[in-house]
Amino acid sequence: MLPETYPPVLPARSIALVIDDAPETLGLISAALEDNGMTVLVARSGPEGIELARRVRPDVILMDAMMPGMDGFETCRILKSGPRPEPAPVIFMTGLTESEHILNGLRAGGVDYITKPVVVDELIARIITHVLNARAVASARSALEQAGQSVLAFAPDGRLAWGSPGALALLESPEGRALVAEGRALPALARWLAGLAEQPISSAPPFAGAGLALRYLGQNPGEVMVRIRRHGEGENEAQLAQAFGLTDREAEVLFWLTRGKTNRDIAEILDLSARTVNKHLEQVFHKMGVDNRTSAAVIADRLLNA
Repeated sequence: MLPETYPPVLPARSIALVIDDAPETLGLISAALEDNGMTVLVARSGPEGIELARRVRPDVILMDAMMPGMDGFETCRILKSGPRPEPAPVIFMTGLTESEHILNGLRAGGVDYITKPVVVDELIARIITHVLNARAVASARSALEQAGQSVLAFAPDGRLAWGSPGALALLESPEGRALVAEGRALPALARWLAGLAEQPISSAPPFAGAGLALRYLGQNPGEVMVRIRRHGEGENEAQLAQAFGLTDREAEVLFWLTRGKTNRDIAEILDLSARTVNKHLEQVFHKMGVDNRTSAAVIADRLLNA
């Protein structure tokens, strides 16, 4: 007998931002979303919606395509550009069904569209799908950051698609602004990104900018993924990992051990629990063939200073 299955539901306390200049649409959609357990915020124009999205960070954005002044397409482009693009999925609501307008929405950064007049059940089903997908992607990106990976993803045209928090912080430095401006790779970086599609990961050369280095990690559909670091950052850890067969995280723990840090210090530096640090050290001792932290630190320090 097959196990009973249940339809997906919205995560608790999900926030929807509705950007529409029509009061009747705002009222209808707000009531429907609130009936389904969502918190609803409304904006009557593109600029108002941008300001609200940047301040609140909603889980999903419902966007009227045709608004006076700044239309929905331009609003979406602004939200999805810059060093910290808005991660929430954008669903367009439009009375325009021509393929050209649908493509405009997708090219602007939207993930879906629904035609007006809005069918509430269809809208709720699409919102659930896109909110759950967005949260799964966010979890995967968070895992990359927790693993010490400062990762960026670029679209084929050089537009910055997303980045882990550490990577985005590097882009906001003076060195980073020399590589990416207004959410797009500048010419030198764009040329390097364009050439990656024709090369295997193992043979792709790194990109060396002023103070920052990027290394090719691979591709997802529509995205080129790269790791970004400051020059010299991670070299000690890489040397330890190669010498003793450690994982990247184990090498980081060992490196800070050589700097005289306690387990509590290491946990704070790497944003780990003390228990996790202890588990990593157990593996480090086993791989190095030692039975205490002093021996591990001395052997590693000699290697790094040889």
